[in-house]
Amino acid sequence: MTGSTTLLLISLAVSGLLFSLMMIVISRLRSPSPLERVPLEVLSPAARMQVEVEEWTPQQASKRERLLKPFFRRLQRIGERLTPAKNIERLQMQLVRANHPGGLSVADFLGLRVLVGILAGIVAFMATFSQYDVVMALLFTLISFIIGLYLPNSWLNRRVRARQKAIARALPDALDLMTICVEAGLGFEAAMQKVTEKWQNELSEELQTALNEIRLGVRRGEAMRHLAERVDVPEVSSFVAVIVQADRLGVPIGNVLHTQSAQMRMRRRQRAEEEAHKAPIKMLFPLVLFIFPALFAVILGPAAPRIVQLLDLG
Repeated sequence: MTGSTTLLLISLAVSGLLFSLMMIVISRLRSPSPLERVPLEVLSPAARMQVEVEEWTPQQASKRERLLKPFFRRLQRIGERLTPAKNIERLQMQLVRANHPGGLSVADFLGLRVLVGILAGIVAFMATFSQYDVVMALLFTLISFIIGLYLPNSWLNRRVRARQKAIARALPDALDLMTICVEAGLGFEAAMQKVTEKWQNELSEELQTALNEIRLGVRRGEAMRHLAERVDVPEVSSFVAVIVQADRLGVPIGNVLHTQSAQMRMRRRQRAEEEAHKAPIKMLFPLVLFIFPALFAVILGPAAPRIVQLLDLG
């Protein structure tokens, strides 16, 4: 059982490596459309279809693209059949929150899931066919295929969480800069533009997307709500709710930004203290599994021969 588990882990590791290579290939094959930087809620149905499914003509595509694109399209259709409609909607939101890594659309990601699952199944079958019977080899192939289907989802969820943490960390500093700009006489949109010009991070990208929405004719309150929905960060949602309320009531934006900046810094400090309190518990298992056995070996190792002699004499 230990050997089979090792083979399964090796097959999953190889599948992860192949998944990384396929991400690089797809990101080079597919150039993201400029429309992807605008939220789907703002676009017309025809524009949404253009973002989701791009048409490649033989004259514009290279030889490599003409060979690989039909294969990817078939994988995309298989992925759409294997995925429920609710999961597709959730996956679309996850891709938006991850800022479409590699320029992936929903169809591309579904095809990539099927590809990773097939590669994981092939690797598992090749690793187990020579050592086990056909039934066990097929069983490991099926398990590897199912696990391979969910490997891209795990990678995407990690990208989303990392991006959300980066946005939460950058928000207090961005509010400070916006407060200074508003107090200096700039408007709210101009202050957001200053943040996007000074910094190049996840938060500045989302603010630039919100500014693009406003320039397309979307009301500021709606654009800020779209911002909160895209990032799904509690701090950003709270900030957007206060800004929308202040805009309705006519409260000066400078005072609101100053108050929100102080609150966000307090939340960031509390979050850092919470992580510091969790650190001893997270360090407990590595200490017990790795550090303590090494200490016992160093301390009791020199006395081990003497103890063995005493036990033999007794």
